[in-house]
Amino acid sequence: MVHRNGETGSPALVRPGAAFSDPRILRRALYSWAFNKKAWQREPSEEWLHALDWMKRNSLPVSTLAEADVLRRALDAMCRKLDGKAAEAKTARRKRAAFNEALNTAVEKGYFAENPLNGLRWKVPAVNEEVDPAAVPNPAQVLRLLEAVARQRGRGPHLEAFFGCMYFAAMRPAEVIHLRIDQCHLPKTGWGMLNLSGGVVTSGKEWTDDGEVHELPRSSAARQARRGLFPSHRNSYVCCVPM
Repeated sequence: MVHRNGETGSPALVRPGAAFSDPRILRRALYSWAFNKKAWQREPSEEWLHALDWMKRNSLPVSTLAEADVLRRALDAMCRKLDGKAAEAKTARRKRAAFNEALNTAVEKGYFAENPLNGLRWKVPAVNEEVDPAAVPNPAQVLRLLEAVARQRGRGPHLEAFFGCMYFAAMRPAEVIHLRIDQCHLPKTGWGMLNLSGGVVTSGKEWTDDGEVHELPRSSAARQARRGLFPSHRNSYVCCVPM
């Protein structure tokens, strides 16, 4: 997800002291146009052109990524959310992995003899990810919440099942979206089983080849993630249809 890294990492890779007047516009210009080949078919807006011109004039040369201090600056920026708060450790690790792949590509293109990240002494900053027990609903509260969601017009029943799968079967959102009826073994009463076969990646329709919001992971390892049978409560039965 190199393009995601660009929202936080790229603005950090500019000359010292440089700062664009509107970071939001700069991020949008980078994410929606500069990093998106599909968007190159149309001209960017004037404000995006202004932001991209600024980025071109102030970006550090690729060669500076061989410097440890520059790499640390980029990695530290990837550990922050857009609001400046610390991101979850797994988010920082995922962004570092994507950054590492980008540098591997730079090696293939001849910019470096080896990946500059090799040998860099840097760790993902520790983040307090402890969940407040008072913020976690108990089973009775969850059932009431699901019932309230189900009463919503339109996709209420779908969302009831979506959140029901996440709660009762401990599924990730991507796994729920990928779930289909032939993977569900649900009796009329009690608990059933869900045969998971991986999940999807939420890329956004601007980034997928077919214009869909979701796509299957490209790597076989990601596609095989969390395969197997998982228990499921009857409350999650509606979810086993295409969303």
